Amino acid sequence: MSFWIDALGTSVTYHDAGGIRTRAIEAGPADGEVVVMMHGLSGHAEGFVRNVRAFGEAGYRVYAIDAIGHGFSDKPADATYHSPLFERHLLDFLDAVGAERAHLIGQSLGAWTGWRVALSHPERVRSLISATGAGILLSDAASQAESQAIHRKVAAVTNKALEAPTRERVRARLEFLMATPESVPDELVDTRWTIFNLPDSRRSMAKMTSEQTGEENRANLLREEDLARTRVPTLLVWTDLNPTVPAATAEKAAKLVPGARFELIEQAGHWPQFEQPEAFNRIALDFIGSN
Repeated sequence: MSFWIDALGTSVTYHDAGGIRTRAIEAGPADGEVVVMMHGLSGHAEGFVRNVRAFGEAGYRVYAIDAIGHGFSDKPADATYHSPLFERHLLDFLDAVGAERAHLIGQSLGAWTGWRVALSHPERVRSLISATGAGILLSDAASQAESQAIHRKVAAVTNKALEAPTRERVRARLEFLMATPESVPDELVDTRWTIFNLPDSRRSMAKMTSEQTGEENRANLLREEDLARTRVPTLLVWTDLNPTVPAATAEKAAKLVPGARFELIEQAGHWPQFEQPEAFNRIALDFIGSN
């Protein structure tokens, strides 16, 4: 079945977020509590194509967005793609849609962005869900080494797809994210291949990837003291087959966050919301419904 069947009833819209033209897949009643879904590095809103309608039908006003530098959103060539840029874009997007507060659901880079906003502007965040979230750095030596290795691995597989974005290389990048190759439909490959070959993508995305995964941006990682001072309701959703941060690390991190919950989804890789949408939607809707 086409994944666009899951998106029937949603809308593709564009918003001016602080001067950045920002694409969103959105659904739900205008007066519903706002939910913003944020993809990972080199991703796009279609990472949540199997979730938006379910949240809209549950009564939320939901937006799956293309982050700055990604998808069909603007990709300024002169920007420095460190965490503060993504944080500012998210806050500007909340302003653009008139959301004083929102539930933030981030996957990988999107979770890192959402968590930084939860720390800097907790008054804007109703709840936070980190799905296989990037950016967590525990203090023990093994976790420190693991974090460095993950950054290098993610940069390598992403840059390989970007430097010569054939369908074969794009498929390899997507298969890296999934538990099984069969989880990557051809239309997802075609969607990302189209995005990677946009003129502004060719100009800016390699720079964005290099800067986002670079050493200077590691100053913005979420350290143990950041986890401990988190004051918004927080859920960490992980998987048994995540190719980046292992579930054991995420479970340790969850114990440092006051009142946080940890949930494990099995038979999924880096995209639990795409590979196991029914389980993800059930867990996430239960969590935000209680906050």
